[in-house]
Amino acid sequence: DQLGPSRVSTAHCRLLRRTRTAASTNDRRRTMDVEHAKEVAERAARRAGAALREAFAAPRGGCDAKSTSVDLVTETDRTCEKLVQDTVREAYPTHQFIGEEESSLQGFVNQLTDAPTWICDPLDGTTNFVHRFPFVCVCVALAVEKKVVVGVVYNPILEECFVAVRGSGATLNGRPIHVSDESELGKSILATEVGVVRDAETMDAIYGRLRKLTENLRGLRCCGSCALNMCGVAMGRLDAFFEIGFGGPWDVAAAGLIVEEAGGMVQDPSGGPFDLFARRVLASNGKIGPAIAETIQQCSTCPHEPQAKAGD
Repeated sequence: DQLGPSRVSTAHCRLLRRTRTAASTNDRRRTMDVEHAKEVAERAARRAGAALREAFAAPRGGCDAKSTSVDLVTETDRTCEKLVQDTVREAYPTHQFIGEEESSLQGFVNQLTDAPTWICDPLDGTTNFVHRFPFVCVCVALAVEKKVVVGVVYNPILEECFVAVRGSGATLNGRPIHVSDESELGKSILATEVGVVRDAETMDAIYGRLRKLTENLRGLRCCGSCALNMCGVAMGRLDAFFEIGFGGPWDVAAAGLIVEEAGGMVQDPSGGPFDLFARRVLASNGKIGPAIAETIQQCSTCPHEPQAKAGD
């Protein structure tokens, strides 16, 4: 029997739908190959890291200011982000991308959707880089269905490469790492940063928290890189780290996964759930985090700082 025009059209549409569904399913399967994604993330981080290392060894160059005179960006930031983006695009041309420098240039941060999305900080620790202080790194993360599944943080100056895949643990240069076992605040080292905002009200809030916290701590450190501070927690170099008001999701996406896969805890400084886009983080070994959050809750915050969500 010959099919009439309408039946041919219907059959053709069904065939197209089946073909598109199969292609979509195959594409999702490719994006969910996290081992391959890990290889791409590390290749991208190392490729950008090589450029960072070369620039670090050169005489100091110029830099521009972004939001404030101490919020810096260099040509190396932009070069490294392009290297990461190009490497990712070669492997995954349809994936989404959220980069610090691209976001700064366009004036907003792209929304995170369920689509596979790469999140990149091409040079965390730009001020350190400008002053040739060796705590600098490239951060590359992959989020699928709004959850980070791969994270790489690479410091090419100290040659430390932190890698994590969700459900598979975290490593430093290929060796498994784990958070510390310290459970006493008085024996703990906490890291934080004072950020890039310098108005009196914000500074009073920052130093009010630090004074309250250091009354009960063994020591306090400011290393100049949110991601490397978090990786320090992941490997037991530090017992906890918190910061309120850092740049964006690119600072914490990869490092947050690394902390979790190393057995640590990532939460909001208020003690509530961590929000990748809230610009607030408390990373700890899981044992002292709640006590630090409780102390922070006792301190005032500045209206200019990112606030905890209602209910946190």
